[in-house]
Amino acid sequence: MEREALPRATSIDSDLLLDCVHCGFCLEACPTYQLTRTEMDSPRGRIYTIKALAEGRLEAQPEVVAHLDLCLGCRGCESACPAGVRYGRLIEQTRAYLETRARRPLGQRLKRWLVGQLFPYPGRLEPLLWPARLAEAVGARPWLERHLPGALGDWLALLPRRQEAVAPALAAAPASGPAVAIHAGCVTRVLAPATIANAAQLLARAGYRADPAMFTTCCGALDLHSGNRARALAFARANVRRFMQGETDHVISTASGCTTAMAEYGELLKDDPELAQPAAEFARRVSELSVLLIKAPRPLEGGCEATVTYHDACHLAHGMGVRREPRQLLQALSGVKLVELDSADLCCGSAGSYNLTQPRAAAELGRRKADTIEQSGAQYVVMANPGCQFQIAAELRRRGSSIQVMHLADFLVQAVVRREQAAAGGEAR
Repeated sequence: MEREALPRATSIDSDLLLDCVHCGFCLEACPTYQLTRTEMDSPRGRIYTIKALAEGRLEAQPEVVAHLDLCLGCRGCESACPAGVRYGRLIEQTRAYLETRARRPLGQRLKRWLVGQLFPYPGRLEPLLWPARLAEAVGARPWLERHLPGALGDWLALLPRRQEAVAPALAAAPASGPAVAIHAGCVTRVLAPATIANAAQLLARAGYRADPAMFTTCCGALDLHSGNRARALAFARANVRRFMQGETDHVISTASGCTTAMAEYGELLKDDPELAQPAAEFARRVSELSVLLIKAPRPLEGGCEATVTYHDACHLAHGMGVRREPRQLLQALSGVKLVELDSADLCCGSAGSYNLTQPRAAAELGRRKADTIEQSGAQYVVMANPGCQFQIAAELRRRGSSIQVMHLADFLVQAVVRREQAAAGGEAR
């Protein structure tokens, strides 16, 4: 009897698959391949799998889906690839296909459902954090992290300590430069509101007109990475329509995954008859905090005596190509000694919600990242993405490390304030 033909994954762009020449340069740039040393867990191996799905030669069996789900979507392979393979686009298209056909275990489905129902909606997420906040207030949080069953303790450990003001407010400065809208995000707005406020302060201090309240709808990155393309498109359309109502010269986010997702709105909505052109204009105006501060109307002046290392958030380095500017800002601070981190652009295991849905792989990557940070001899590790910050801080806390983990915006505000305080103390004397 003739075997029934398998369905083709027609939503996957076969032209993108043809770009891969299977050279293997991507292997050592892939965090999951470094963990498992399995070809199926490498970009090259996954492209073989995706091609087989696209051609109807392979079915979305549980073991196939597991190898594809293990991918972080960090896009480190794109930086390593000499052929310019757009792997990030391929894995997004594949996950959208798997969303309707994947056979996942019940526990995995439940985790994915919870992330999808909570993370994009701050109004749902915030009340669920109240018990953790109460436990922290009464000093019970460390005990709960050790004794809560299953993933609950691990998830609690990833939550940042209740964020207080990182530094006093910066002195007001007249700002008449370009207008910058700060996308508040969803998880970032709940877990790192001070970072958004500090970014706004820095931009204003540097001469920009900063608006941290213009965009409040989720950027869609989490849905793009998990395969819920329909909702990602809906979020992108909402943000573009809000953009059309206002006037802004630049759009940024303090979360690098959000920044990269918004920078790709032009391609995401290119077939939308109403929004294709405004989406392309929106994407053109997406920038990054460090890039704007480097070319600001007024330079920032700050300083503190500290040894600092910098971790490259995946999407910022591999998606946006921003590596030099954060380091320039840190090197410009008086008293700061910047030491380079080994494998600075290798994923820490956060990857959006990856550390919740793939906790074992994420934990091992977090341990490896913490090892390199401790070996650097730095007092501070700085990055431009809250997810990385939470992941790395949780691992360093487990070790009892004294290394402070800070978002770039928070560290810069701290340095500016310390310089001002030092200057004021000198004047007083």
